[in-house]
Amino acid sequence: MDHGKRREVTGYASYPSLRGKTVYLTGGAAGIGAETVRAFAEQGANVGFVDVDEVAGRALIDEIGDAHAFEHCDLRDIAALQSAFAALKSRIGAADILVNNAAVDDRHNWQDVTAEYWDDRMATNMWHMFFAIQSVAPAMIEAGRGSIINIGSNSWWEAAGGFPAYATAKSAVHGLTRTMARDLGAHRIRVNTVVPGWVMTERQKRLWVTPEALAKQLDRQCLPDLVDPVYVARMILFLASDDAAMCTANNYMVEAGSI
Repeated sequence: MDHGKRREVTGYASYPSLRGKTVYLTGGAAGIGAETVRAFAEQGANVGFVDVDEVAGRALIDEIGDAHAFEHCDLRDIAALQSAFAALKSRIGAADILVNNAAVDDRHNWQDVTAEYWDDRMATNMWHMFFAIQSVAPAMIEAGRGSIINIGSNSWWEAAGGFPAYATAKSAVHGLTRTMARDLGAHRIRVNTVVPGWVMTERQKRLWVTPEALAKQLDRQCLPDLVDPVYVARMILFLASDDAAMCTANNYMVEAGSI
């Protein structure tokens, strides 16, 4: 299937301030997460990531090198998340940068949603973000600096339907970002949200991409090119770097003008 236009870009920025920094990332085994893991590794950062997909996680470590770290973890289990982050700290040190990326945008009909399903979607898409921040913030406070980047979604900005639990969870990310930016800002810890548009990950292509859906999306966008994961990763790198030292409590869109 032709998944639409691509714009090839070369000469991406290098950020000297990221070299040697320690990055923790959730949901790093595939999609936007894996692209971001690779991007930080290429910048010379020390990357530790967690994911429920152990096979894909191990494969990515084989690709980027075992100087980096992977921990298998189901983020719905907060104790397991805390244990995984403790393991990352013992291997690569305390986090200078946290990227809260993990989420699953499964479609669901609002009429079919049960209380159990709702709770599971909140646990999958939102709850772990706060506890990840809680886990890394003390060391950032001690260091007197840090960058936390939460991944939001275009879904609720565009009033998209078909996944009310997901959209609700993602809308909450922005409240978390702004309140934690206030609570942690005195310690020079910055907290921001990156808002991807419809990103052409392999999962999206496999499950949701059709010629009709692409045509509708491209009509909605200002730019005529599809959004690939690399563009989201590049925004994350910028916000993690010292180049973004005065950026906090805000939203950074990577959606080709669809919002």
